[in-house]
This record gives sequence, structure tokens and C-alpha cells, in this order.
Amino acid sequence: MDLKDIMSISGKAGLHKNIAQSKSGIIVESLIDGKRFQVFASDKISALGEISIYTTGEELALREVFRLIREKLGEELAPDTKASDKQLVEFFEGIIPEYDKEKFYISHMRKLVGWYNLLVSKGITDFSEPVEDSDESSSGSSGDETLEV
Repeated sequence: MDLKDIMSISGKAGLHKNIAQSKSGIIVESLIDGKRFQVFASDKISALGEISIYTTGEELALREVFRLIREKLGEELAPDTKASDKQLVEFFEGIIPEYDKEKFYISHMRKLVGWYNLLVSKGITDFSEPVEDSDESSSGSSGDETLEV
């Protein structure tokens, strides 16, 4: 499953999988409990494939951050979301030493490790770049956004 099909929805716990399009929004399924519900155009939705992390250089795609975490931890889970601030900072300094300490907050770190652990627990562990069809690659805009929590 591609990260562009997995979404974070403001006000809803966990992550959600895009199931179908509806007249007034989309139908999603919670990765936590499997419940399906409709999300409307007025809801703030962020596809994981479009989120980036601030670094001192260029922004780093969330997919790449997850790949780096997977590379370092293997089959293990990341620190718990209730880990101390110090543990989270040390963890991310080991994964992304160049992360922007002024823009990438502890709250972002907690959310990111929670997302990573949920994905791994559901067997979603392929964080490589998806292979695009030639029709899609000519569409133009990248649509990237930066993690806003």
C-alpha cells in the first residue's frame, strides 16, 4: 500500500486508508479499528505521501524518514509516543541528525513515531518510492506539504 492512500485526519485518532470517492468527500477506513466513515471536503486531511519534515537543508519526505527508521530499527518498533522528550530527541538525532530543531517539535516527533508504529503493526513496511505510471508522471505539480500539527 502506498503512503499517498494513507491519511491523517485532523480531529480523528490514528491513520486512515482511502477506500472510495463519494459525492461530497471520501470514504476512509481506520487502521486502528477498521471502522469506515465519510470525510468531507471541509475536513483537514493530509496524505502521508505528501508530508515532509523540516531539516536544515531541503525538506525530507515522510516516506524517506520512515525508510530511515526502518533501516535503523529493522523489525523493532520506534519509541512509544509516551517516551520522554529526551528519548525522542535522541532517537531523531540518530535518524535525522540534520532535522530543524526550531521547526520540528516534540509534538511532531510523538505523532510521527505513533504513525510509524501503527503502520508497522499493520504490516505496512514498504516505504520505498512508488513506481509511477508514465501517464501520472507527466501531471506536473508535486503537491508536497510540510508536517503541520
